[in-house]
Amino acid sequence: MTMLKNPSAKYRAFPQINLPDRQWPSRVIEKAPRWLSTDMRDGNQSLIDPMDAEKKARFFDLLVKIGLKEIEVGFPSAGATEYDFIRGLVDQGRIPDDVFVQVLTQSREDLIRSSFESLAGAKQAIVHVYNAVSPLWRQVVFGMDKADVRKIASDGAKFLRDQAARFPQTDWHFEYSPETFSTAEVDFSIECCEAVMDVLQPTVDHPIILNLPATVEASTANIYADQIEYFCRNLPNRDRAVISLHTHNDRGTGVAAAELGLMAGADRVEGCLFGNGERTGNCCLVTVGLNLYTQGIDPELDFSNIDEVIQTVEYCNQLPVHPRHPYGGELVFTAFSGSHQDAIKKGFAAQEKRNDDLWSVPYLPIDPADLGRSYEAVIRVNSQSGKGGFAWVLEQDQGLKLPKKMQAHFSRHVQELADELGRELQAADIWGVFRKTYRLDAPQHYQLVDYEETRGNDGARIFAGKIEVDGKVRSVSGRGNGLISSVVATLKDGFAVDIDVSDYSEHAMGSGSNARAAAYVECVLPDGRTIWGVGIDEDVATASVRAVLSAANAAS
Repeated sequence: MTMLKNPSAKYRAFPQINLPDRQWPSRVIEKAPRWLSTDMRDGNQSLIDPMDAEKKARFFDLLVKIGLKEIEVGFPSAGATEYDFIRGLVDQGRIPDDVFVQVLTQSREDLIRSSFESLAGAKQAIVHVYNAVSPLWRQVVFGMDKADVRKIASDGAKFLRDQAARFPQTDWHFEYSPETFSTAEVDFSIECCEAVMDVLQPTVDHPIILNLPATVEASTANIYADQIEYFCRNLPNRDRAVISLHTHNDRGTGVAAAELGLMAGADRVEGCLFGNGERTGNCCLVTVGLNLYTQGIDPELDFSNIDEVIQTVEYCNQLPVHPRHPYGGELVFTAFSGSHQDAIKKGFAAQEKRNDDLWSVPYLPIDPADLGRSYEAVIRVNSQSGKGGFAWVLEQDQGLKLPKKMQAHFSRHVQELADELGRELQAADIWGVFRKTYRLDAPQHYQLVDYEETRGNDGARIFAGKIEVDGKVRSVSGRGNGLISSVVATLKDGFAVDIDVSDYSEHAMGSGSNARAAAYVECVLPDGRTIWGVGIDEDVATASVRAVLSAANAAS
């Protein structure tokens, strides 16, 4: 078998929705939706090894911690493990007063009964019943007509009503899903939902939740939004229903479908952390939530320590979060490309000078610090990196702010190491090659022992010091119009070292009484070659002297 040259012989384009006056394209999302995590149900049933009770308990605690107020905790009629876990949440008093737990059941009386029994005694709970309504399921799976399918929905609603009456101490809420909504006729989905509402008689103060799932994502996200808007505009007693979205990612647009569905009038989003779920996964609650956050909207979910969230999810699901997953992936805030690194570095520098708190850094739509990530991981160095990358790493790791021309000089040495190792360079690698290049560790030909600076009667600066040369200490001196020029004169007069300083810069490394200083000098030799010297010391003047001697050592 091979891919068809004419796929239209086997596949049909998804039909459009007749909605010429659609309103959703001009709407914006202005507040967080209601959220439902289905990690412990839809996500759990999609795992190679479903979560045991310990993992489910750990996942439940995580969901509560990050702020989920509606959590689908399982499918109690699926087996004893599910049922016992849900009963344990109730009996052990582990459900916070402001959290609604939810269970899922097919529209069958025996399954609905056990679902209510699993939650008996809870302060408040949601029972979610569903039945498939699309033509494919009606004709192929069930062999039923529309009337038969609609009756399953209304009968399920009657079972819900009757079972809720058995346990009046619990504040019961109901959710109904016309399963396979995305591939069904929207008008028929409305009929089924209307039949359920006729039985349950929801009110404005106690509405029903109507979930409109893209059980299999079969169209572009805009068509799903059309379906949602059409449904919302044509559902009788719309104000008595909370419209919920449950998108899947078969076409890779589960998040986009959920966002456009909210624009189309929905109130609630169902999904899993980092998009776990059947086949290609469910809508990712982390992505939708942080997408809102980057638009200035409080998602009412707390991902301040996103690495902790990832660690728990990976442990419970036994599945890795992809390194490129939006917001959470290990590499999403990392730049290897030289041009990207340079733009990010400049963005951070500009951000520090701004007089407002608005975030505006190239390539970073969100401040990594808001998610508990460090800036050190933003720029990483490999053979594709430019001078801005290693300069950022040195600044973050060692506090060194290399002059631009020195960055270019040092970049050749970093590139050579990256090519030699054939891997990403760590901060220690870059610091090591810096110390080697500028001989911060190697024995120095000219080694400063001590010095003092005075001013002559003519205003000249006089350097008088002791410099060790090949193990012997010599007392030398020189005059100039500044400290650096006097050291240069000393080297020329005392050691016949002829260097001309063409550029100089210095800066503090950190702040406070224990801060050190770094100094850099660019020097030109008589033959035209350019060399660099680096000096680091607690005293900025001494750092300058060491930088000049460093250049002299490079020239020797």
